[in-house]
Amino acid sequence: MEITCNRCHQTVQPGDCFCPFCGLPQLVYTGESSGEQAQPDKWNEVVRDAGSIDWKPALRYALLLAVPAGILAALLSSLSILGLLLMAVTGALVVTLYMRNRHPSWITLGAGARLGLVTGLLGGWSTFAASGFALYAARYWFHQGPMLDELLRKQIVESAQQMLSLGIDPQKVALAQAIFLSPEGRAGGVLSNACFLALALLVFAVAGAALSARILARTRRPQS
Repeated sequence: MEITCNRCHQTVQPGDCFCPFCGLPQLVYTGESSGEQAQPDKWNEVVRDAGSIDWKPALRYALLLAVPAGILAALLSSLSILGLLLMAVTGALVVTLYMRNRHPSWITLGAGARLGLVTGLLGGWSTFAASGFALYAARYWFHQGPMLDELLRKQIVESAQQMLSLGIDPQKVALAQAIFLSPEGRAGGVLSNACFLALALLVFAVAGAALSARILARTRRPQS
């Protein structure tokens, strides 16, 4: 007769003292009548709730992978899709490393998403800091400020021309162009782009970690 867990309804082996999927303790019936029978050694093992997270090793793995990934994503800002995919893979790797020697053998989708959230926050912050440091070094250490300003000016002019081609009021386009060409407007534009990239990295890290937790839940098999 097949035995299933009362919580997750996954198949449990007759000798299992707990569900290898969600960690719920299982009742074990034996035909021996001795009242002094020792409990199986499995009862002495630490069983963790699949929805909880041991944050000490989780933060260690997140710091180990998210910070370098965030710095690399800043270097790939011109090809941001690569940075986004990199952060998604990083979130998945954090979950995979965390699940090594864990009990139960998988975590819930929500726990995986929380690991991805922490990974994304660390990676996004690293990207934001690395981008700001690179811009500061290029402008003040390597004296590339005029070149950066000219590149930004060309992008703003091209955007204004595209808006005019769409039939937008020329006066509004000229006003927006003047705002973005001002020092405050340029700084605000760069800051907005950095914040948007950090937010996108956060979303992809959460998605990658949640997907990894989902895949682990489907591929892990009960262990006797």
